[in-house]
Amino acid sequence: MKQKIRVAIIDDNLGIRDLVSSYIEMQEDMEIAGMAEDGIEGINLIHETKPDVVILDMIMPRLDGLGVLEHISMSTRLDKPFFICLSAVGQEELIQRAVKLGAKYYMIKPFDMEMLMRRIRELTTNKQGLGDVEYKQITRDRTKRLEEKITDLFLLIGIPAHIKGYHFLRSAITMVVKNGDIINRITKELYPGIAKEYKTTPSKVERAIRHAIDVAWNRGKVENINQVFGYVVYDENDKPTNGEFIALIADKLTMDESA
Repeated sequence: MKQKIRVAIIDDNLGIRDLVSSYIEMQEDMEIAGMAEDGIEGINLIHETKPDVVILDMIMPRLDGLGVLEHISMSTRLDKPFFICLSAVGQEELIQRAVKLGAKYYMIKPFDMEMLMRRIRELTTNKQGLGDVEYKQITRDRTKRLEEKITDLFLLIGIPAHIKGYHFLRSAITMVVKNGDIINRITKELYPGIAKEYKTTPSKVERAIRHAIDVAWNRGKVENINQVFGYVVYDENDKPTNGEFIALIADKLTMDESA
């Protein structure tokens, strides 16, 4: 008789643990090796039960998913299981770190249960995993969603697509969503990065973004900006700086994605 795939679940959400474990128990070729509700318990579980595959939540109390991956990656006395990471956050930097530490898949909640079962079987069949492929797909999908959201916001705010500042502002917001700290280096990294992409100068990028914001205010779209956030952020005479506007929109998009 073929040995069943042994799966451990490490997630602080009881509902997720129950749902995934119930689904796994319905599979003829799988069984639950054990479950844990935080990273410390999870590490002990992996050492004790030596599962084939670990379903790992990235955000947990005491020790998060990255902490578990770091610990297991440094262990020399353990046959390392395959990791499938689950998270409500699709932040690119987090995905990259997880994949570098050995995660073979990174699935964004809510996820398709049948897809999860397929991923478990793929890992244990080919012994390689498709971490890089899955990571690239997540990145492409996330970038596409982000571009669509920015387009919708610009339409609502009243920034016309034919002006240069539209494209510079779009790039700036995308960069800040992916790496929030870069907003603190707006003149040293953000503007130069956009200038390099569009083969222009940082000062022209800064002026074009300023013009795009001015156009939105002159069109009287301040009401729509406040509507996006659900409260009064600005009035007609209170125009934000480039950095304030970029950070505000980027924060809004990041919160929407994490919700």
